[in-house]
Amino acid sequence: MLLRNGHEQPLIPRYFDLLVFLIERRGEAVHRRDIFDRVWGDVIVSDSALSQAVRTIRRVLGDESREPRFVRTVPRHGYRFVFADVIEEDDESEWQIVELAAPVPVNTQNAETGSAETDPYEPLLQRLTSVAANRAEEEDQREAAELLHALGTAEALRRLGTRPHHTFARALLRDTRWDVAEAGAVPIVGQPAPVSTARELVLLRLRDAAALVAARWARGSIGGGLAGILAGTSGGLILAAAPGSAASLDVAPVLALIGGSCGAVGGAGVGAGLSVAESIARSRRTLALICGAALGGGLAGLIVQWLSRWSLAALFGLDVATGGGIEGLAIGGAAGFGYSLSTGHADGGLAAPRGWRRFSVAALTGAACGLAALLIALTGRPLVGGTVHLIAQASVGAQVTLTPLGHLIGEPDFGPVSAAVLAAGEGALFGLGLALGLTRRGR
Repeated sequence: MLLRNGHEQPLIPRYFDLLVFLIERRGEAVHRRDIFDRVWGDVIVSDSALSQAVRTIRRVLGDESREPRFVRTVPRHGYRFVFADVIEEDDESEWQIVELAAPVPVNTQNAETGSAETDPYEPLLQRLTSVAANRAEEEDQREAAELLHALGTAEALRRLGTRPHHTFARALLRDTRWDVAEAGAVPIVGQPAPVSTARELVLLRLRDAAALVAARWARGSIGGGLAGILAGTSGGLILAAAPGSAASLDVAPVLALIGGSCGAVGGAGVGAGLSVAESIARSRRTLALICGAALGGGLAGLIVQWLSRWSLAALFGLDVATGGGIEGLAIGGAAGFGYSLSTGHADGGLAAPRGWRRFSVAALTGAACGLAALLIALTGRPLVGGTVHLIAQASVGAQVTLTPLGHLIGEPDFGPVSAAVLAAGEGALFGLGLALGLTRRGR
C-alpha cells in the first residue's frame, strides 16, 4: 500500500504496479515498451493509458511534471523515478493507518452575504465542460475529471447538472472512474440525456483506441482466413484421397481459396465487432462482446450470402439456397461468448494473453464456435463445406460433391452426420484462428 503522512493513498492495482516498477528501477530511464510489458502484459492499451497512469501517480504523490520530485518524463523514451532518498526496510511491523474522512460538500455561495466562497469543484467543472482545442487541453480535461472524482463523484455530478456540454463531461467522468481508486458510480441510465451521454462515451473510447481496434480487426481477418485455408486444403486432400472420389488434387487449392475467402470475411466481421465492443465496454463486458461479435458476424454473413447467390445466378444460372446471415450471427455470438469467458481477467484494455493462456483462449473460442456450427448443421443449414456440396450437386459434371466423405463416416451419402462433423470442424477451426489472430501482440 501507499502511505503519505500516515494516510493511505488509494491507487488502482495497475498504477500501483507501475509506481513499484519505477521505484525498483530508480535511477534509470525505463523505456515505455518495458513498462507496457511489465504493467500491461496481459492487455494492449494505447499510449495515452500510460500518460494517464503517470499523471495520476503524480497527483497522488503531490508531484509536478514541470519540476518533478519523484517521476520525470524522459522525452521519446519513457519515465524515471528521480527521488534519491529511497529507504528499503523489512516490513515486520504493523503500519499505523489513518482513515481519511469523507469529503465535505462545499457551498458555492454564502446564503447570507451572497458572495462566492472558495469552491474546488467549479473551476474543474468549467474545464470539463469547455471545448478542447488540442491534445493538451484534452489531457487537462481528463485530469480535471480525475480530480473531481477525488473530491467526490456524487457531488460533482450534482453540480454538473445539465449545463452546456454536460453529456461530454458525464461521459468523461464515467470513463475516468475506472482509473481513480476512490471514484464513485457514474450512472448513465436514468440521468439527463442518457443517449447523448452514451454516444459521447463510445466516441471517446473509440477515438483513444482506434488504432488498436484497426490492428486487431486486421489480425482477426488474417486469423480467420488462415483457418479457412487450412480447412479447405485439408478437406480437398481428404476428398481427393477418399475411395470412390472423382476429385483430383486440383480440388485442394480451389477449396483452400474458397475457405480462405469465407474465413477472412467472417474473421473481419466478427473481429471488428469484438474489437469495437472490447474497446468501449468496461461494464457488462460479456454481453457487449457477444452482441458485438454477433452483429459483426451477421453482417459479414449477409455480405457473403448476397455475393455468392448473385455470382452463382449471374455466372452459372444456379439458384442455390446458400446461408450466411443467420450462420454468421450464431457463430459470431458463440465466438464472443467463448472469447469473453476466457479473457475475463483482462481489465483496462484489449486482451492479449501470453503463452498457454493465449492458446486456452483460442481453444475455448474454437470450442464455442464448433458447438454453434454443430447446432446450425443439426437444423439443416449448411456452412461452407455443405454449401460447396449443394453447388456441386446443382452443377453438371462437378467433381467436388462430398458424398465420398459421407462414405468415410459410414453414411451412404453426404447426410446429416457428415454435415454435422464437417460443420463442427469448420466452426472450431474458424474460432481457433480468429482468437489466435485477435490476441497476437503487435510490435
